[in-house]
Order: sequence, then structure tokens, then C-alpha cells
Amino acid sequence: MYILFSDKLFFRNICIKFQIVDLAFILVEPRVPENIGSAARAIKTMGFRKLCLVNPCDYKTGKAQWLAHGSKDILDKAKVFSNLKEAAEGYDLIIGTTTRHRISKSEYIEIGELKSFLEERQNDYSKIALVFGGEESGLSNSQMASCDITSNISMAVNYPLLNLSQAVMIYAYMLSDIDRNGSPGIKKNPEEASLKQLIIKINYLLSDTVIAKNKTLKGRIMERISLASTKDIRLIHSIINSLLKKYNKGQK
Repeated sequence: MYILFSDKLFFRNICIKFQIVDLAFILVEPRVPENIGSAARAIKTMGFRKLCLVNPCDYKTGKAQWLAHGSKDILDKAKVFSNLKEAAEGYDLIIGTTTRHRISKSEYIEIGELKSFLEERQNDYSKIALVFGGEESGLSNSQMASCDITSNISMAVNYPLLNLSQAVMIYAYMLSDIDRNGSPGIKKNPEEASLKQLIIKINYLLSDTVIAKNKTLKGRIMERISLASTKDIRLIHSIINSLLKKYNKGQK
């Protein structure tokens, strides 16, 4: 299905492939109602449905509703949470977005590469969350550290930065035609392919080591694991399972 949009600002037409994927947009502590309304509109026009809000400002009346013209259903169904941990619960992959370098992260996936990154791993992730920070300072370092991977938008200048709703619009557009049909002949095995299960196993193995006490080193390890390919994740699962068997025998 194709929808033709008339862009009055740039006097051009854009043909967009309309496809619903299981991807949620999480806005953390948005403080401008207009941004929430504009984000809801951007999400819907690009074929997405899920909007989650963490400790938001009042968005149920006034300007947020006005800017969400034609997308009020997205606002009405938006889920509200008190913190990012609750909002991100149950997602297979959590992607934090940022415009600046973070101490807690060393690897960044440019927005232009994000679609192919996700498509290559489409049999591993059934639920994906894109996380955006508030207008003033974005995501905190601790919030960013809780994300599996980090994505950014390269800009021509350091200032001004993109508006929150503009960033949401760009990500929604870039991922609007992502192929989520899965690779033919490949069946997802939750135990062998799940990134979350792999991280749980690694955390268990590292719990009694000095690495567990070194947050920076542990964070780097988890970050690299999150960027692993589907084949590598399955390979690491196999290695970790062997180590766990040996470890558990030694515990008896």
C-alpha cells in the first residue's frame, strides 16, 4: 500500500511505503506538549502505532492535541510510565538515540545504517523500542547505559540541535519501509537467538568475577554483544551454554 504526501514546505511529493512493524517510540520526560503531539503525528504518518511516554508533561489538552491532528488515536492510546525501565520492559532490543558522545557508549549506529542492521537481525527481534530523551539534555548517561545499542543522526553543524519531534520524524521515516517478514526457511529459536537471554546468561557468568564490579568494562562487553550478528549471537549462545554446564558442575 502506498500513500502520497504533499510536502508544502519543500514543494515536493514523497511516496512512502506504508507498513506496520512492532516498533515502539519511547519519549523520556518530554516537557513540550507540542513535541508530543507532533511526534504522534509523525509516528502515525509513517505507519507506526506505539507511543510510550515516561513522566511526560500534560499532553491530553491544548497544543499537543492540535498538533496531533488526525493522530489523536495515537495520543489516546499512548502508554505512560514512571521510568524508562518500566517502559522498556518486554522489548527484545532497546535503541537509545543521541546527538552527542556518551561516556557509557563507544559504538554508534548511524541512522542510515540502522535499517539494514535491524533487517539483518529480523529473526532475532520481535519487539523493538526506540528511545528519545527530553528537549533539554536528552537521555542521561544512566538511561543511555540501559539501552542495548546507540544510534545517532549526523548533522552539518554542532548547533542548533534537532527538535525532539524532528528526530522522531526522521527515524520514523527512515524505518518506515523496513522489511520485517523474516528470512525464508529460518525459524526463530528463542533460546538460541535471543539477545536478552544471552545477556542474562553472560551476567550470570560474570557475577562472581571482577568484571561485574567494573561498570565501564562490563558495559563495553554488553555493548559489543548487542551489535553481534545473528550467526555470532547463536555461536556465543553455544559457547556460553558449554561454559554454564561446566560452571554449574563445579558449583555442585
